Amino acid sequence: MNAVAEAGSIVRDVFGRLPDGRAVERLFLRGADGFEVAIMTYGAAIQALHVPDRAGKIADIVLGHDRLAPYLARRDFFGASIGRYANRIAGAAFTLDDVRCRLSANDGGNALHGGVGGFDQALWAVEAVGGGPEPFVTLRHVSPDGADGFPGTLTTRLTYRITAAQELTLAFEATTDRPTVVNLTHHSFFNLGGVAEHRDVLDHELTLLAEHVLPIDAGLIPHGEAMAVGGTPFDFRSPQPIGGRIREAHEQLRLARGYDHCFVLGDAPAPSPRLAARVVEPASGRVLELLTDQPGLQFYSGNFLDGTVKGKSGRLYRQSDAFCLEPQLWPDAPNRPDFPSSRLDPGQTYRHVSVFRFSMI
Repeated sequence: MNAVAEAGSIVRDVFGRLPDGRAVERLFLRGADGFEVAIMTYGAAIQALHVPDRAGKIADIVLGHDRLAPYLARRDFFGASIGRYANRIAGAAFTLDDVRCRLSANDGGNALHGGVGGFDQALWAVEAVGGGPEPFVTLRHVSPDGADGFPGTLTTRLTYRITAAQELTLAFEATTDRPTVVNLTHHSFFNLGGVAEHRDVLDHELTLLAEHVLPIDAGLIPHGEAMAVGGTPFDFRSPQPIGGRIREAHEQLRLARGYDHCFVLGDAPAPSPRLAARVVEPASGRVLELLTDQPGLQFYSGNFLDGTVKGKSGRLYRQSDAFCLEPQLWPDAPNRPDFPSSRLDPGQTYRHVSVFRFSMI
């Protein structure tokens, strides 16, 4: 860390500069017992997240880089805010009010995480900061009408807030001046053992409170009806090691090279965040609980980390070195009228609140 924050305070530094000279700021929010999150304005991303273990040892538990340059050189979504549409839209197109909207394809013929110019590559503005018992930072990004093919000027705000000693709350809001579609999420790659420990996440014990999962096709696009998880490797309703069944001969695991699926939490956003997932890392004792108001949760087991990226501490990131829990609307909803709607109209406000709560056993 280049800066140290006292509990409840805000510390800011310059993490680097974009090729055009604009500064990328980094802001540190601190809770208790060494809990600290570092947020950078490039991609509104979590650059580091320091959490104590059962012995009080502090470790960074998210993948990423120690410098800005690698974030600019390659798009890996480490810790990033994702928009305008998280996950995939089939064929990089959808129809809204009888108008065909064609997006920028960046995942085969599909649009992934907003297309070519997603929110993870934007320099967000710092709109507000505050210290005290619940230190926070609010970041703002304006996406112009037609960006990557999406209609409407979309104004998005994201507030990171320490809401308890070791609890981080993310609150997204977005408004538009034309009918559009919106699906925002956070994309940290977690390893609760600590990213410097060189251990994978296959022994992390996951509980995922979902009765159904959306099956995918070869392009990782949901197809058909939601699948019941009972009797399959997708049943995490009771604690299971992430790697316990990841190599079973199940067609869905083969298509995604592991887990990369949206689990069904509901058929619409909930009135308030509720527990969706819990992850325990046995060696360190660190526990992550995710609460969200979103109707879907994408669980990704780091299948496409292939050792070609050198991250923090000079470590090569390899398959299953991290997992992602991405609360969101369902993938490809603009093309699926049977899915929860992702439509946003002028005068409405899109809202998404997720809570990342840490503890230890």
